[in-house]
Amino acid sequence: MRYELKTEMVAANDLVFEVLTCGTGKTLALCLHGFPEVALSWREQMLALAESGYRVWAPNQRGYGKSSRPPRMQDYAIENLMADVAALIDASGAQHVVLLGHDWGGIVAWCFASRRLRLLDKLVIINVPHPVCFARSLRRPEQFVRSWYAAAFQMPFLPEWFLRRKNAKGIEEAMLRSSTRPESFSRDLLEATRSNAAEPDALKAMVDWYRAFVCGGGLQRQLRYGFPRIEVPTLLIWGEEDRFLTKASTIGTEEFVTLLSMHFLPGVSHWVQQDATEQCNRLILQFISLELATSEA
Repeated sequence: MRYELKTEMVAANDLVFEVLTCGTGKTLALCLHGFPEVALSWREQMLALAESGYRVWAPNQRGYGKSSRPPRMQDYAIENLMADVAALIDASGAQHVVLLGHDWGGIVAWCFASRRLRLLDKLVIINVPHPVCFARSLRRPEQFVRSWYAAAFQMPFLPEWFLRRKNAKGIEEAMLRSSTRPESFSRDLLEATRSNAAEPDALKAMVDWYRAFVCGGGLQRQLRYGFPRIEVPTLLIWGEEDRFLTKASTIGTEEFVTLLSMHFLPGVSHWVQQDATEQCNRLILQFISLELATSEA
């Protein structure tokens, strides 16, 4: 059976989320996108998961797409982003959940699993290090240099102005330049990403995720709270040609995860779901297949 993506508007955490949905089943696979992506970036994984018996949701997170776009920087604090995930899980009614996150979605997923806000069956992270490992990696010159854009995003107004030029065409171009397989990006995904950023106030919301985490103190708060070990079985998939995050930023992940599987993909960029779609899908499905058999029993 070939599934199709549908769009639902879901009320959660006093906001409304535009959610791509696909498939049926007792286990929810909740997919969190990163910057500057949109929910559609998970399309191929959603279809593969649905065909394997999952109910799949991929929300446009707050500030993206037709989801609610709160106006203040503080609205994008990591605590609010985690609360969104908890509320979406509650809204789904699912008793079993696999949480997947890429880039910023991975940061939210790491923190969410650490805080144990809701029960998870498994956790899948793609190309973003555990927050403590990332903080440590910033002491190394290579990662510090690669994170220049996050520092630039702390400035008011200028990042939005720069990214909005040419009707936000630069965002699309930056993704393609940093990919090892730019031809793998579909035209509709690129257009959805560009048009999302071109929406009024969208770029401010997207950049405010960074501001709230750095200048707003989100990362430091989470570090002060400490990160208990994640007991949920966790898969970390890492494209080794990531221009933004070094492979070394994954060092020490095993300190924070009891049951950890790590797969490094040579020749694959930050955009793993697009650069290595089949390999990414296979790793995810192999990792969570035992969970599916258990939860559906």
